[in-house]
Amino acid sequence: MITCLSLPKCWDYRCELPHPAEMVHFILCIFYCNFFFLSPGTNWLIEILCLIHSKGDPKWIQSVPIWERSPWVETEIGYESLSKEEGPRLFSSHLPIQLFPKSFFSSKAKVIYLMRNPRDVFVSGYFFWNSVKFVKKPKSWEQYFEWFSQGNVIYGSWFDHIHGWMPMREKKNFLLLSYEELKQDTRRTVEKICQFLGKTLEPEEMNLILKNSSFQSMKGNKMSNYSLLGADFVVDKAQLLRKGASGDWKNHLTVAQAEAFDKLFQEKMTDLPRELFPWE
Repeated sequence: MITCLSLPKCWDYRCELPHPAEMVHFILCIFYCNFFFLSPGTNWLIEILCLIHSKGDPKWIQSVPIWERSPWVETEIGYESLSKEEGPRLFSSHLPIQLFPKSFFSSKAKVIYLMRNPRDVFVSGYFFWNSVKFVKKPKSWEQYFEWFSQGNVIYGSWFDHIHGWMPMREKKNFLLLSYEELKQDTRRTVEKICQFLGKTLEPEEMNLILKNSSFQSMKGNKMSNYSLLGADFVVDKAQLLRKGASGDWKNHLTVAQAEAFDKLFQEKMTDLPRELFPWE
């Protein structure tokens, strides 16, 4: 079966992923908290992982662009980075599970999967699409709602993506996180990540991680806020890190749209435990 997937036009992509032998010291973050790499959930987790690696020291995150610290494995840049570097490495992806080779799942790579309330994903995605130049813009809020509901968006349906990766959640090398739990109790979630990665932190190191990965810190860090991107990417110097809030959908969705989301969620996710999804 051939899988067709809509991808952003700002990167060159690989037709194959790295060989499992190259993934011995490999941490892969799978994101479907937003559609693309310029999003608060995606950036936040990358920032936290970089700071765990540096034990809270911000020098690395303040001197190297975030897309170089955690390249996208499906791109040429990510593939080349993987083949050149040695030792523990951090990579990111938005790809659905069916585009990974079966051999990947027998590798020693550790996978962190971050999901987010689809209603917030929808709202964040709408503002993102209208802030950048490398995706097709919807003509209206209503059109974008239709696109999202049908899965006609970059990287495909949120519901299909979640469904594909959820069978992995019981495996030892897979950590399932939500943007909501990361937002509600960041310290506890960072501790969970450290335990998964076999890392230990001193109390002061933890405090530095929390401080340097805060939304305000990231928004003021040119290596993390994407202000380095040129006019070919961004519309009129738009702020790509917008709010970083949970529940913003309540400020934008109509009652009818919220009810349509609830109905769609019930139809698509009925076979998965409701407690997997820590949002209203």
